[in-house]
This record gives sequence, structure tokens and C-alpha cells, in this order.
Amino acid sequence: MSTTMQRIRATGLLAAVGLAFVCPGALAQGDGQPSTLVLKGTIRDFKSRGETGGHTDFEWQPKNALNKGSYGQYLQIVNDELDADGKPSFRSKGYRLTAQWTDSQGNNIISPKGYITAKDGDHAGSMEGQGYAVENADKFAQWYRDVPGVNVSKTCSITLKRDPNSGKYVFDDKDDELFKSRGGFFPINDELYGNYSTTGKNFHFTYELSTEFTYKANSGQIFRFIGDDDVWVYVDGKLVIDLGGVHGATAQTINMDRLSWLQDNKAYSLKFFFAERHTTESNFRIETTLQLRDVNVPTVSALYD
Repeated sequence: MSTTMQRIRATGLLAAVGLAFVCPGALAQGDGQPSTLVLKGTIRDFKSRGETGGHTDFEWQPKNALNKGSYGQYLQIVNDELDADGKPSFRSKGYRLTAQWTDSQGNNIISPKGYITAKDGDHAGSMEGQGYAVENADKFAQWYRDVPGVNVSKTCSITLKRDPNSGKYVFDDKDDELFKSRGGFFPINDELYGNYSTTGKNFHFTYELSTEFTYKANSGQIFRFIGDDDVWVYVDGKLVIDLGGVHGATAQTINMDRLSWLQDNKAYSLKFFFAERHTTESNFRIETTLQLRDVNVPTVSALYD
């Protein structure tokens, strides 16, 4: 074979290899930004508290009539920093929110933390005495870990689509074709432990995403979640969204410029922890201007017969 032909074949092979790794949905838009972000996470399925081998925190109910107010948004269920395994850790049974903390635009924000900068126009919310939103530390530790006999797991991806007008990447179960057909965020219908009772849907699960982003100072980068039930988001291991408890669809937003320790053009982790615990609805919407990237998707357990 001539040298010229060898070069042509090599060039063609390289082109073919390159094309094999191009995801059409990730191609850049006219402004150079990717049109989609695909994030791969881990779903863990649980049986409800009323089933044999069920988990007390799923299909959550008060133990008795004295445990009033066990439904609703609860703060301080988890500690402000991730534990040594990179997981949320139990802090308390939670404090029931009675009024939202908001920013100057009326967005719900996390209650005050020493590491989150306050801004003009912030409005203080309130919470009442300790309630009863989860069972205990040992049970909570099982939510985001594979525990034989307690949960089973699989990987699950979501695709955020970029709105070229707002610059936000959005995943919304109401717009996603799969989840629209399922009537909500139900990623494991007919899978793992199977659907709950006669609902036709698999309600009792957690979802964990481990991602990272590059911080751009003073650019107004935000991450917003709207949904139910529990959601906790950590940036660089610190809690920045606190939506604990069994509640209806609720929103909270974090502006990265409030995180004073972040340095311009440096990469930071963003970890997202979700739980669907009650058979009413499963709403799930992420809005962000961050270009999130997958990192360290946990190994999942073997599927059970």
C-alpha cells in the first residue's frame, strides 16, 4: 500500500473514531454552549414501611396523633457538611418551616448559614420547634448507600436542555417525554422492587447525582430545584439547598456568588440528593446556568430477582 493510501485510511479511521464519541444532543449552540447536559446518577429503591422488609422513612407517617405536623418542609434534618463518605448525615428529626427565607427577587433561599453571604433585600423566614420528619440516624444513613435487604439500585440519567434565551439548563418531568407519559418523575416504574400497591407507579426511592462545575465569579450562576419530597444540594461539601421533609412541590435557589470562598475559574463539586417518600406526586425540576459535569457515579447493587 502506498504512503498516500496509508495516510488516507488513517485519516478516515480517526474521523470515524471521533464521530463515535460525538453525542448529537451535546453539540454546541450558536453561542458555543452545549445544547444539553446529560447527568448520570444512582437510584435506590425501597419498600414502604407497611411492606415486609420496608423502610420506616418511606410512605412516612407520624407514629401517633401527638406527632403533629410531620408533613411539610423541614430544615436541619442533615448536617451542614457532607460526611467522610460524601453523603448527607443526620442532624435532627427536623424543624418545621413556617415561613420561607427569600431574596430580593422573591426566590426561596436556604436559612442563614455562616458560609453563605447575606445580600440586601433578603427577607427572614421562620421555623418552629423540632418535629418528626425522619426516624433516626441509622435509618437515614441507608438512604444514599447500597444496603442488602434494604434497597436495590441502578444508574439513571437525566438530560438538561439549554434555553438559548435564558441560558439556563432545565430538566422538568413535565416536559420530558418519558416522564410526561408516566405522570411525574417515576424513573423506575416496573423495576427493582416494583410499583407500590395499586398505584401503578414506583414511589419510594432516592436519587443521587455527583457533579462538578467551574465557578465564574460575579456572573450570577444559579442552581434551582422545584419538587418533592426531600432535596439537599451541597457545593464543595457545604449545604446550599435545604428542602427536607415530605411536602408538595417547593422551590429553592442558590446563587454561587453568595459562596464567598469560591475562586474564579476553579472547579467545585455539586452533589444533589433527592428522596421520593410519599404516594401523592413526584415532581422534579432543575434549572441552572452551571455547566455541570458527571464525576464518580457510585457502583450500583446487583438487580434482584
